Amino acid sequence: MGRCYVPYFNQKYSKSGTLCSVRFKANSVDSEHYLLSCYRYIELNPVRAGMVEKPEEYCWSSYRSNAYGEKDDLITPHKLYLKLGENNKQRLSAYRDLFKLVLDENLIKEICSSLQTGTPLGSQKFKDEIEELLGLKVGYTRQGRPKKTEPLGFDEKTQLKLF
Repeated sequence: MGRCYVPYFNQKYSKSGTLCSVRFKANSVDSEHYLLSCYRYIELNPVRAGMVEKPEEYCWSSYRSNAYGEKDDLITPHKLYLKLGENNKQRLSAYRDLFKLVLDENLIKEICSSLQTGTPLGSQKFKDEIEELLGLKVGYTRQGRPKKTEPLGFDEKTQLKLF
């Protein structure tokens, strides 16, 4: 397929490279605090990119299902989404109300950073729990050598022994 279809596709649509040139990225999310923010971030991406004016205008978005109840067999409502209201009408209205709020720039940066570095999105406690469950360090660590520390017994300014 790669040798036949990809050149055909690239020529037909004036593209180059592989069809799947970007690696798929997924992340652990602290549902309680970040899930609905991630919904908003994802569903507002086409708006931020200037592709559409409203999230419901983007044909690949789950917004129409989450905000208006449009049937979509690909979507399984999360338990936190279901808690937005006692019935479907309340839930849909509450979900639309979430989009009346401005998505904080710091939150957008935190979500982007988490996705780029593979760091779980959540509190430090959540990240520690993930690491404990997996038995390894996850996500981003500081690059480069660790900072030098002064040897015991030396003063930082004079570098003389304090004995």
